[in-house]
Amino acid sequence: MKPLRIIVVGGGAAGFFGAIAAAEAHPNAQVTILEASREVLAKVRISGGGRCNVTQACFDPSGLVQNYPRGGKALLGAFTRFQAKDTVAWFATHGVPLKTEPDGRMFPLTNTSETIVNCLINTAKAAGVNIRTETLIVAVKQLSTPNFEISLKSGEILECDRLLLATGSNPVGYKIAQKFGHTIEPPVPSLFTFNIKDEFVLKLAGVSVNPVRLRLSIPGFPQLEQTGPLLITHWGFSGPAVLKLSAWGARVLHSNNYQATLNINWVPDFQPEEVRQKLLAVKNEVAKRAIALHRGVDLPHRLWQYIISRAGITPEDRWAELSNKTLNQLVQELTQGEYQIKGKGVFKEEFVTCGGVNLKEVNFKTMESRLVPGLYFAGEILDIDGVTGGFNFQSAWTTGYLAGLGAVN
Repeated sequence: MKPLRIIVVGGGAAGFFGAIAAAEAHPNAQVTILEASREVLAKVRISGGGRCNVTQACFDPSGLVQNYPRGGKALLGAFTRFQAKDTVAWFATHGVPLKTEPDGRMFPLTNTSETIVNCLINTAKAAGVNIRTETLIVAVKQLSTPNFEISLKSGEILECDRLLLATGSNPVGYKIAQKFGHTIEPPVPSLFTFNIKDEFVLKLAGVSVNPVRLRLSIPGFPQLEQTGPLLITHWGFSGPAVLKLSAWGARVLHSNNYQATLNINWVPDFQPEEVRQKLLAVKNEVAKRAIALHRGVDLPHRLWQYIISRAGITPEDRWAELSNKTLNQLVQELTQGEYQIKGKGVFKEEFVTCGGVNLKEVNFKTMESRLVPGLYFAGEILDIDGVTGGFNFQSAWTTGYLAGLGAVN
């Protein structure tokens, strides 16, 4: 019997997981990974600060999908077939136990992404997967159903029975998908930091607050909110709350050229009236002391000094001198301070996009194209993206696994 030939385009997390799933499920299959760059799994290697945030300890599919600004609905069924607990079990079976951090992120016990990279490469090789790097594709065409011909830059021609596209946000994958009639939702950045052009904010670089509540306002669009840790940086605001807000607001912010109003509640555990009472209590207790030196709420000292200055309070002003009007202004700054976003930064080297192959054109039971028999998709080439915390890798493992099984069944 002629072996089943499967070519996986893209040597990232989804491509490797798909190739391994196919090779292990069908020992007679000839599985080849084609990677354009010099090394495979580059994004896995740098993710999580070099530790690799493999997944998130959320083991309920309906809860898991809440973390995907795009693709959650399509992933619900997919997660019933392969979800986070299956990822944990898969890596444990392959000699890589994972640990859970307080925020739910899961990393290899070794604390290094090299463990994940080596596991995937060694498992793929053991399953008989052929890994080819620096292999550039110039054209792909369908010869029959299902049968594909791939032309490489070297002049070599490859043929396969099944083709799995796992190219991430690389335009090459989008072009191949479009050639086969697929719709590409325009890719735009997701998971980024907010640039703030306020020199006094930027002087607070290194200050972090947990939690804050953020509200994003752009005229003509619904307001978006997130609560969580915020970090002030040399260019503006970062931290999990900002990154989550950037993911949910990715398309809106892109359409508005990354200009928006950001409202920050620095003390979200208290109602404005409770904040007012806290300030009045301090005013009564230390009336003769400087406001700058005696905080009314639990915030980092430098941040408190900046916030009172925004309310018009000088370093010399005493609590006894605090008028009702200035008190109201201070409550306003603490509970809904207004900051102008003037652009976006990047989130380390981890570049996530929203956009990609339209999900209605893909069968999420097998990840096969609904338009072209024998063509499969996995990972970030699809219009799926998650918030920070291991969710993007989980969608890569899930769609890769299902695509690999789909290709051999």
